[in-house]
Amino acid sequence: MTMAVPTTLWIYLMAVYISGSNCQMVQMDATKSGYVGSQVELRCLFMNIPGVKISQVTWQKFLNGSKQNVAIVNPTMGVSVLNPFKERVTFKLQAVQEKTPSLEDTTIVFSNLQLSDEAAYICEYTTFPAGNRENMVNLTVFARPEIQMIQSAPTIVAQSSSLKVSVATCLAANGKPPGVITWETTLKGEERTEEIPHSNGTVTVRSDYFVIPSREMHKQKLTCIVTYNNDTTKDTIILNVQYNPVVKIEGFDGNWYLNRQDKLGLTCTTEANPPVTHFEWRLLNGSMPAGVEIRNNTLSFKGPVTNDLTGTYVCEATNSIGTRSGQVEVNVTEFPINSGERVSGERHNSGLIIGGAVGGVAVLLVALIILFVILRRRQRTFKGDYSTKKHVYGNGYSKPGGLSAHPTLPKNLPYGEDSDDEKKSSQMGGPGLYERSDRVFDDDDLKRPYFTVDESESHEYEERSLAYPYDHEVEITDDMVSQNDGSVISKKEWYV
Repeated sequence: MTMAVPTTLWIYLMAVYISGSNCQMVQMDATKSGYVGSQVELRCLFMNIPGVKISQVTWQKFLNGSKQNVAIVNPTMGVSVLNPFKERVTFKLQAVQEKTPSLEDTTIVFSNLQLSDEAAYICEYTTFPAGNRENMVNLTVFARPEIQMIQSAPTIVAQSSSLKVSVATCLAANGKPPGVITWETTLKGEERTEEIPHSNGTVTVRSDYFVIPSREMHKQKLTCIVTYNNDTTKDTIILNVQYNPVVKIEGFDGNWYLNRQDKLGLTCTTEANPPVTHFEWRLLNGSMPAGVEIRNNTLSFKGPVTNDLTGTYVCEATNSIGTRSGQVEVNVTEFPINSGERVSGERHNSGLIIGGAVGGVAVLLVALIILFVILRRRQRTFKGDYSTKKHVYGNGYSKPGGLSAHPTLPKNLPYGEDSDDEKKSSQMGGPGLYERSDRVFDDDDLKRPYFTVDESESHEYEERSLAYPYDHEVEITDDMVSQNDGSVISKKEWYV
């Protein structure tokens, strides 16, 4: 036997079931976001259950604890979008607006998002017999900052002081969240940044760039980089720095000579911002020469060159910032200066220096060769050789034609341990024979101006050399020639 379930009980059980699965019946995203001025979809799907009838769908804005209706769909009354959303909110599916609408998908589309749109949005279904079922999505609205790059002051003037001034300002205005500012430039400076919050939740970031203004900064680039939500935006300005004139005089080539016929002149060239408005010429310690023509920044000289053109010329240039001057010293020579001749002369001088050095070396070599030959010849004064014979006496300082004098020596000199015969034979100045144990010398030997001993006997003669009569004057005949070492030889031997 089957028991029938009362209708009221069935409705009650269905309501209890639906109330336990409320979030499953209305499906929405937990969060959504979009930028100001963009569009975003807020999804809302109803998981229908057989026997449950949708009588109305309501979208509401929930902010600070209060609710505000945005849009309503009623199967009988149709679609209604309330102010201030009427122009910007629509239902995604056209089926919602049909005469017999399909309300299972009531997704809405927000266009031209505004900061005031940021809130929580509730999608609520009114059903029978389950009652009201809802879910909620949090909408976040971002604001891209407005980037602006400006020169801080209408006029930036170069200065000589060390005071830093702001030359440019970068703004990332009304950003939500705030942007991050960095600088890109070759200029050495300092950045100063601050954040300014606004009541609508946005923030303006301001960054100033400080430098010491100089002439070199003119027309330099300064770039501001704003990073926002991983996006990068750049803005660049070219600095306009005003400065005094920089003056230079051109036209003098260093070769102004008397009676030169070329048309000569001087030009005052300047670099200035703003441009130069006035030029003034003068000649130091004197007045301008006759025939000179002055036209703004140029001097023109008429006629041939004379000494009157010599002097120091000064050009003063003036702009709205100040006055600066430049000068050039003009020298007039008697004759033209040929740069090619100067170069040839320098090369010639270099050649002379190199040639002189080479010649000096050659002379030195010749002198060394001559000295070598002389020394070799001195080693051989006759047919004998110094390597096998030695001079017995001579001081080496005699001049040709005579013998040097020697100091008088005592008549008797001791011989140490020599024999009595040797001591007797050593009496100096006596006639007769002079004896040694191994050799006898007679008077003819003593008269001989130059004689030699063999190498084997040289040692004994060196030891006993004082025994010979140095005070004895040797007679030099006309056919004898004195040598540098104190010896004498015959002219016949000299010319051999």
